[in-house]
Amino acid sequence: MRAVDVIAGLEALTGPQGRALQERLRGLDVGGAEGLRLGTQLRREFPTQLVIDAMAQQELRRRASAKFRLAADMFFTRDGWEQASAEVVSTHRRTRFRGCARVADLCCGIGGDLVAIAAECAVRAVDRDPVHVWMARQNARVHGVAERVDTGEADVRDVDLADVDGVFVDPARRSGAGRKRLGESEPPLEWCLELPRRVGKVGIKAAPGIPHDVVPEGWELEFVAVDRELKEAAVWSPALATARTRATVLPAGDTLVAEPGTPVAVGEPAEFLLDPNPAVTRAGLVEDLARGLDVHKIDEQIAFLTADRAVHTPFARTLRVIDSAPWNQKQLPARLRALDVGAVDIRRRGLAGDVDALHRKLRLSGSRRATLVMTRVRDRPWALVCLDVPVPGPGDGSLVP
Repeated sequence: MRAVDVIAGLEALTGPQGRALQERLRGLDVGGAEGLRLGTQLRREFPTQLVIDAMAQQELRRRASAKFRLAADMFFTRDGWEQASAEVVSTHRRTRFRGCARVADLCCGIGGDLVAIAAECAVRAVDRDPVHVWMARQNARVHGVAERVDTGEADVRDVDLADVDGVFVDPARRSGAGRKRLGESEPPLEWCLELPRRVGKVGIKAAPGIPHDVVPEGWELEFVAVDRELKEAAVWSPALATARTRATVLPAGDTLVAEPGTPVAVGEPAEFLLDPNPAVTRAGLVEDLARGLDVHKIDEQIAFLTADRAVHTPFARTLRVIDSAPWNQKQLPARLRALDVGAVDIRRRGLAGDVDALHRKLRLSGSRRATLVMTRVRDRPWALVCLDVPVPGPGDGSLVP
């Protein structure tokens, strides 16, 4: 469908009939057989195309509610919703532009970042997709920042940046054929890295698999996780950089950066095992975390840490080790039964194996749920059976950074 026709359908949703229809659909799951029945009913009252467009938006809004608190009133395309950063990530990122008068949001998509940045300063939002430009403008209104945002349809490489003092760019990593290969984007990363020649303060959204060595000296590479899920990376120009690499864990905003120090010792697993957050692992900061906590590694190459005390940190999950021995798959079911383990989550790092096949073979019936860690200790295949350690609440003890 032509972009002009898509936009005409979306405009109809903002009219009286469209608003009434959207209110009828608010909060509903319009998928499956129930959605088909609902669509049939609504087509008796509203134009067919209006119903189709409204139900498509309602389904996207329902899915996007995990990312955006105002998703129920926003407009989305499937690609725009999937590529948009979660609101908690955009809100964290916007603080880098504090003090800027105007920031250019290049490849703005449906406007997830621009509505966050507009809380700090004026924003010029540019995208070459006219449907996304229309949505970005509408979503700015939903968030109450429309007066601080101007939008334009253009190839971002042709945009005049003379009147902005900051740039955020989210290069497209999808095409009509699907997701691009790692390292490919439009515009290319190489073009984005040249932006500081025109505007000093530049932030670039990147995939979490970005290689460290593609980031120039003087820039910062930040890996961002929400709780324990690694979401994305950001590359910050020298004018915005405060470290070489950084791991950030949201929603609290805890950050870890590299600090000079001696190599971390390697030893046998102790009573507690620390599984670093994936943002820490991707940032290459496992040893920095270990030094800060005064704990040691169980293997030179494996990103597990161990301690003789319970350590509570936002940068790792802490487990209590109840069994530790060389890997022996034949003996494993008996070991787990002796420990009264009836269900396991399997965590594999540094040791090959089919996790699904192992789950099927264990046939457990105990009363406890445990984590089975398949790993290496001093380069030897190893198995650790662990239990979760409750995180202390307020007044129960302080977190260790």
